[in-house]
Amino acid sequence: MISAGDFRNGLTVEMDNGIFQIIEFQHVKPGKGAAFVRTKLKNIISGGVIEKSFRPTEKFPQARIDRKDMQYLYSDGDLYNFMDVESYEQIALNGDTIGDALKFVKENEMVKICSHNGNVFAVEPPLFVELEITETEPGFKGDTATGATKPAVVETGATVSVPLFVELGDKIKIDTRTGEYLSRV
Repeated sequence: MISAGDFRNGLTVEMDNGIFQIIEFQHVKPGKGAAFVRTKLKNIISGGVIEKSFRPTEKFPQARIDRKDMQYLYSDGDLYNFMDVESYEQIALNGDTIGDALKFVKENEMVKICSHNGNVFAVEPPLFVELEITETEPGFKGDTATGATKPAVVETGATVSVPLFVELGDKIKIDTRTGEYLSRV
């Protein structure tokens, strides 16, 4: 059990039949009345964010989140198949659980599978990936002074905004959290 007075960013707690991660917290000590803790909580299953206040003495059970490295094998219609590289055990997850997490992930790459009590609720892609450009328009010389960008399709099918000097067949580095172009490889 963890009390509201011990809340920290990133901590996960079980509350109101859900699992919540603390995004922000603030201890408030008004001049009149009792102190309280103001928090911003994210439901890790639905993704919704709520704001709530607690007395510092309120206690909640800490939620145990398991993150396991697994290899993304292939997609089969609406199912995405993953393999544990240690036990070779395979699991299939539906598209609702995956969301946009595999937008920049190629087959046979490693991802983290997040679960609580054996129920998988999210897939975390690697922070940075290197992908090849499969489709883009040619850039024009002289247009580079403004820092202009153009759309480019990478080998996973996702579209990224890239600088004009990036050409078809180039390998680029992408930040998977924001979907932004970082550099050529």
